[in-house]
Amino acid sequence: MNIRLETPKDEREVENLTREAFWNVYRPGCTEHYVLNQYRTNPDFIPELDFVMEEGDQIIGHVMFSKAEIMLDDGTSFPSWTFGPISIHPDYKRKGYGLKLLQYAIEKAKEMGIGLLQMEGNIEFYRYAGFDLASKINIHYHAEPRDAEVPYFLAQELIPGYWGNREGTYCPPKGYFVADENPEAFEAYEATFPQKGKAFQPGQLPQFCQSCGMPLTRIEDCGTNADGSTNFDYCQYCYKDGQFLQEYTMDEMIEHCSQFVDEVNKQMPKPMTKEEYKQMMHGFFPMLKRWRK
Repeated sequence: MNIRLETPKDEREVENLTREAFWNVYRPGCTEHYVLNQYRTNPDFIPELDFVMEEGDQIIGHVMFSKAEIMLDDGTSFPSWTFGPISIHPDYKRKGYGLKLLQYAIEKAKEMGIGLLQMEGNIEFYRYAGFDLASKINIHYHAEPRDAEVPYFLAQELIPGYWGNREGTYCPPKGYFVADENPEAFEAYEATFPQKGKAFQPGQLPQFCQSCGMPLTRIEDCGTNADGSTNFDYCQYCYKDGQFLQEYTMDEMIEHCSQFVDEVNKQMPKPMTKEEYKQMMHGFFPMLKRWRK
């Protein structure tokens, strides 16, 4: 087993590896390979922390790091870092390779003076690399209530005292949303790979309609593209045959959705008023693909 920096000749192989590693894992299909493809020219990309893992002459793993920031409660920005995607070939998963790759990369990050990492992931794996819930050190996640203990949002202070007693909110770097912001470019890129079937599977992150926020858990919940195929981004009530069914502004959509607060409250531990629900949507909707600026 060998870990080294990625080279230009590795790029397509690594992107295919990333696609295979993430397909239907966190969502139907995946976009991580396109994020990687586009990130290599992003100013936040850190080429000194762009590693591949080899077994013999085969690349079986990859990880990349990015600059990030936390918005402090006083309105100022605090420098931080994140990593991912981290990919291990399906044939080598659950054999310790991912942890070895990540531990190696984190040590290199420390040598570079990187003080703080945060990321989204499964704590049952990442705790072994030193991560814990970010909420424990008062770093909040942009898409969750401020007082939430978000189980998938993790952090690790690499330099003791770097974060200190600060408090702030983290939003993933914009480069991670490149597939959502450029869907046509992503689809053209995706078409250069062998076709694979998208599916809902147990263990995926919650999926929501990127127009109204409705949970998507079944094919039947989803809208349809112009060719009749399933659209996994939008629900059947917002999107049909490749078109939105309502010509709403974001505020009009929020007003429309607020009438369903009683249905939403059936899934909530604490019922919300209509105004509280609208306030929550005003915080959440700008993160959805249809409304993202």
